[in-house]
Amino acid sequence: MEQAALLIFPLLAGYALDLWLGDPETWPHPVKVFGNLIAWGEKRLNKGSFRFIKGAMLTIILVGAVLIFCYCIRALFAAADAAHSWLEIACNTILIWYGLANKTLIQEGKAVFHQLNKNGLTAGRNQLLRIVGRETSNLTENQIRIAVLETMSENLSDGVVAPLFYYMLGGVPAMMAYKMINTLDSMIGYRSTRYEQFGKFAARLDDLANLIPARLTALLIVLVTFSGRGMQHIFKFGNKHKSPNAGYPEAALAGILHCRFGGPNVYHGMLVQKPFIGENEREIEPQEIEYVSRINHLVCLAMVLICCLWFVLKYS
Repeated sequence: MEQAALLIFPLLAGYALDLWLGDPETWPHPVKVFGNLIAWGEKRLNKGSFRFIKGAMLTIILVGAVLIFCYCIRALFAAADAAHSWLEIACNTILIWYGLANKTLIQEGKAVFHQLNKNGLTAGRNQLLRIVGRETSNLTENQIRIAVLETMSENLSDGVVAPLFYYMLGGVPAMMAYKMINTLDSMIGYRSTRYEQFGKFAARLDDLANLIPARLTALLIVLVTFSGRGMQHIFKFGNKHKSPNAGYPEAALAGILHCRFGGPNVYHGMLVQKPFIGENEREIEPQEIEYVSRINHLVCLAMVLICCLWFVLKYS
C-alpha cells in the first residue's frame, strides 16, 4: 500500500492544484520547454531531403529524452533514504498538475462564449483563435460555439484523460512522455506543405498514443451523463472523423447535446471537407457552455478516481 500512496497522494494533490490554479500563463511550464525544443529542432532539420526521417528522429529523441530524464529523477529518489519520499511526492504533484489541463480548457472555452456574448462576433472569432487551428474570420456565431464544443470534447481526451491514463500505466515518466508526443503533434503534425513529411511520424505516434484514451473519454462522457443517445452516436459517428480518435469524444458530446458537429472548415488557407458528426443541425445556446463544463469536470474526476482504484488494487 505504500507504493499506492506514493502514486495516489501526488495525483490527488495535482488534481486539486489544477482545479485551483489551472495553468497560469506567466508561470514556467514543461510544455513550454517542450515547445521550445521542438521549434529549435524543426528549424534546423525541416529542410532539404529525408524530411520524414529527420522528423522521426527528432520525435524519437525528444520523447526518449523525456522518459530518460524522468526515470533518472525517479532513480535519484529511490536511492535516497525514506526522508526524501515527501520530496518525491511534491515533485510528482507539480508534474501531474502540469500534465493536467482541465481547468484551463474550460476557462478558454468559456472565454470564447463570453467574448461572443458580450463583445460581439469579431471578439469571439479572435478569442477562438487561442484554441483552434482553423481560420475564424468568416465563422458565424453558431459555428464559433460549435468549434468551442468540438475542441472541449477532443481536448478532454488529449489534455485530461490521456495524461491520466498514461500516469495510471507508467507514472509520471509515461505521463510526461505523452505530453511531449501530444505537443509534437500540435506543432508539426499538420498535413501542409511544410509539415506533411517532417511531422508525419509525430502525427502517427500521437494517433497511436490516443487510440485507447479517446475511446475511453467518449465512454466516460456518456457514463457521467447517462446518455443513451450519446452511446448511439459513438457507434454511429465515432469513426466518421478524419482523425482516427477525435471523432469518438465529439460524437459522444454531439449525441448528448443532440446537435451536429463537423463539416467543412478552412485550415491554413485550405478548405478541408470534414464529415458531419451528429444529426440535429440546431443553434447552440450560450448557456450550454456551463453544461459542457460540468461534463468535463465530471469526466476528470471520474478518471482520477479510476486511477486511484487501479493503484489500490494493483498494490494491495
